[in-house]
Order: sequence, then structure tokens, then C-alpha cells
Amino acid sequence: MALRDRKEVMNHFFTDPSLIQGMDIYIHGDDVKHIKNVLRMKAGEEISVSNGVDDKEYRCEIVTVTDDEVRCRLRFIKEEGVELPLRITLFQGLPKADKMELIIQKAVELGAAAIVPVECKRCVTQLDDKRYAKKQSRWQEIAQAAAKQSKRAFIPEVGELMSFKQAIERAKDMECRCIPYELAEGMEATKAFMEMIKKAPAGAEAAVFIGPEGGFAEEEVELAQRNGITPVSLGRRILRTETAGMAILSMMMYELETH
Repeated sequence: MALRDRKEVMNHFFTDPSLIQGMDIYIHGDDVKHIKNVLRMKAGEEISVSNGVDDKEYRCEIVTVTDDEVRCRLRFIKEEGVELPLRITLFQGLPKADKMELIIQKAVELGAAAIVPVECKRCVTQLDDKRYAKKQSRWQEIAQAAAKQSKRAFIPEVGELMSFKQAIERAKDMECRCIPYELAEGMEATKAFMEMIKKAPAGAEAAVFIGPEGGFAEEEVELAQRNGITPVSLGRRILRTETAGMAILSMMMYELETH
């Protein structure tokens, strides 16, 4: 079948759990304008809705569209989960320019549960509190849009900016932790880490540390190792910071979804 003949992917939205009331589901906020004015959806059209809490997808039919509310009628609940059994937090070294936007978008699509920007020794970009608040708001919007596009059950959070030491402390209680490092030798540690995540219980947490342009400083990797974070290799080639996270998350997604 030609690509243009394929059925268009169903639109996906998020709503507050309190707005799922029996067979009636309500959507408020900015999504109302998007449904009414951008998508121009009408009564009778079908959408999917998540409440941002559980792993259910509510398939429903639009009943009415007003200026401030979309009311839908529940058709059925799709119980098959789209979320990974492991909650992955990407600790991303703060990159230059707008690279973070791409990193967040792709990390959400690949199943990350949270993204935490980290100030590392070799970070070029420096953000004060005011500038970071503006950036974080923008990044959270990107996470939300990516969650809708990929039909996630919840919207991953873009966390507060942390120092590398704070990030290590945040990750210390997570069950599976790795730090891709260009000087790590061979793929044995990578294979062992993938076996570890497959054996982790559902709901366990994983931490992935990705360096900025220029990578991690040697002392940062040593600090990570002292705190039980495993250096792993992503292959023989040197990857850009915006590629490295996608590579390791793709590997983890494959292992977790074929296990």
C-alpha cells in the first residue's frame, strides 16, 4: 500500500485523572484549541487519551467541542502497556545551542521516563536560574509534544539543572546505572549491563549518563565508578552527544521489549 493511502495515525492527548468520569472523558486547556482550531476535529471522530498516571490508553469518541472543553465518550480501554518495564532517567550533559531540544524529543520517543540536564566540567553552555527556567519550560513543552506523538502513557519530566555530583547522588539508589565512555574498552561491560536491565524487576530504575561535547572529564568518570556506575562502550566510533543517548536508549529499548 502506498504511504499516502495509509490510515492517518490517531491523535493522542493527555487529561487529568479527575476528568475521566465513568464513560465521560473531558479535555481542558491548550489541547482544546488544538483540537478545535488546528485539527478541526468534530463530533464522531476518535481520539486516544492518557491520564499521565497509569499505563492505560483510553479510546474514545468526541461528543462535543466548545471553546474551553472537549467532551468524549469512552469506547474501550487498551490495557497493553506502551511504557518500558524499566524507568530510565537520562542524565544529559548540557550541550551547546539547541541540541537539547532534539535530545529530549528523541529520548521521550525511545521511552525515557525523565531527562535531567547536568552541568559537567567540559560543558560550554552556562545558564543562570532565569535563563534555565525559560529553557526548562520550553524543554518540557517538547517532552509533552513528543509524548503525544509517540502515544506515551505519561509525560516524562525534564528536571532541574544539576551539577555532576548532584546527578551522581540522585542516581545512587537506582538499580541499573551506566556511563557510556569513549575510553571504555570492548563491549563486554555493555553486554553485562544489557543483561542486568533484562533481569531487573518491573518498575526498577535505571540511570544513563551522557557527556557534553568533549565528553566527560577523567575525574568525573572516576567519581561515577566509585559510586557504582559502570563505564560502557557504544562501539568503536566516537558519537556526538546528541547521538550517544539515542544509541544507548535504542539498545535498552530493544533488550527490554524483546525480553
